[in-house]
Order: sequence, then structure tokens, then C-alpha cells
Amino acid sequence: MAKWAAAMEMLLLVVVATVAVVVAQSPPPPQCDPGLLSPCAAPIFFGTAPSASCCSSLKAQQGCFCQYAKDPMYASYINSTNARKMIATCGIPLPNCG
Repeated sequence: MAKWAAAMEMLLLVVVATVAVVVAQSPPPPQCDPGLLSPCAAPIFFGTAPSASCCSSLKAQQGCFCQYAKDPMYASYINSTNARKMIATCGIPLPNCG
């Protein structure tokens, strides 16, 4: 019985250690800062091709798209035809914010 309890305790320690490693390796949530999308101003406003810098910024802010789409200050920009074309050109899937 003591061996079984010791084995279970060791198994529990291994599971806890594994979970801790997985949590530590998880990427942090994105810092939602619309100012970081400034390299994308021309594509949004004028429909020009996005630069590599713009695409990089979009990828970094991808987790924030729904937040921006629901914010009255940014919704008209992020939901615009030009923004959707720009996101697609950068190879980023449009999120379903439903």
C-alpha cells in the first residue's frame, strides 16, 4: 500500500511539473495597441498594398482584431473593405467575431 501511495504521489508531481512547463511556455496574450498598426494606415485609407512591416504588425495584433472591430473608435477601420483586403493580402485569416 505504501509503495502504491508513493507511486501515486510521484505521478502527481510529474503531472504538476508538466502542466507548469506547458503554462510557462505558452505565449503571452497580445498587447492590444492600435497604435502599433500605424504602418497599415495607407493600405486602410487608400487601398495600397501592405508593406512587410504592416503585415508583421497585423500578425502581432491578430488576437486583437475582434476587440478593435467592436470598439466604436476603430470598428469602421477594421471592418472596411480595404482593411479586409489588406489582412487577406498579408495571409492572415479573418476572425469570426460572433
